Amino acid sequence: MIFLRSLLFNVAFFSWTAVYCFAIVWTLVMPRPVMLAMIRFYMRSLSVLEWVIIGLRYEVKGTEHLPRDGSYLVGAKHQSMWETMKLHLMFRDPAIVLKHELIYIPLWGWYAWKARMIPVKRGKRGAAIASLVRGARAMKAMGREIVIFPQGTRVAVGEYRPYKVGIGLLYEDLGVPLVPMAVNSGVFWGRKTFIKRPGLITIEFLPPIPPGLPKDVALFELEARLESASNRLAIAVGGAATLNPHAASPGAAITPEPETGL
Repeated sequence: MIFLRSLLFNVAFFSWTAVYCFAIVWTLVMPRPVMLAMIRFYMRSLSVLEWVIIGLRYEVKGTEHLPRDGSYLVGAKHQSMWETMKLHLMFRDPAIVLKHELIYIPLWGWYAWKARMIPVKRGKRGAAIASLVRGARAMKAMGREIVIFPQGTRVAVGEYRPYKVGIGLLYEDLGVPLVPMAVNSGVFWGRKTFIKRPGLITIEFLPPIPPGLPKDVALFELEARLESASNRLAIAVGGAATLNPHAASPGAAITPEPETGL
């Protein structure tokens, strides 16, 4: 049954996405808010497909930790393509850090360009960091939320990959709060997997890391808290825990995850 439901969903997902991408091509010559409204409609329609076909729902916790005004950083755990399709439903106007080559994908990339994401060219480390900081500064000036995946790629539940320095450099340069975003989406919608499982995905925002800490301390604290919360969420729905080899590094300051889980 799960296989058949996954098959039906995948067919519906890719068919609807293709049709919709062509149907809203006119928004490329309209003001950006018009296109963003159409993108949000598309994201909501996917949530309906997920619920009706797969039996997959989601909840968002900890929204009280999101700053109400101005720009801030979001360090988001990235387990699946699923959470990238919910960002526009959770934030006012998110600027997402993504690979530069994605901008060249026909239609999809054009919408990403119009939405003013932050494309980063991989290769020479100095050039990549410079483009990341330059793009983030422009988004801060617009008062937008800046979303970055600290591990740089999707990481399966139970697998560990180190956090990259980019988010630490942004934290230091921008001087804005850093909000950790934990997820357990990979338990239901795995990385590069055909099967989609029914259940309840949880997205949880943790208390922000205030600006002004040394970037190494902020990065360590982000990793410790984000891995701990994502582990808790994954285990609660039958997923595997991830061993974080840096969780007990000596001399680093960690703010314990609040016992409320919010």
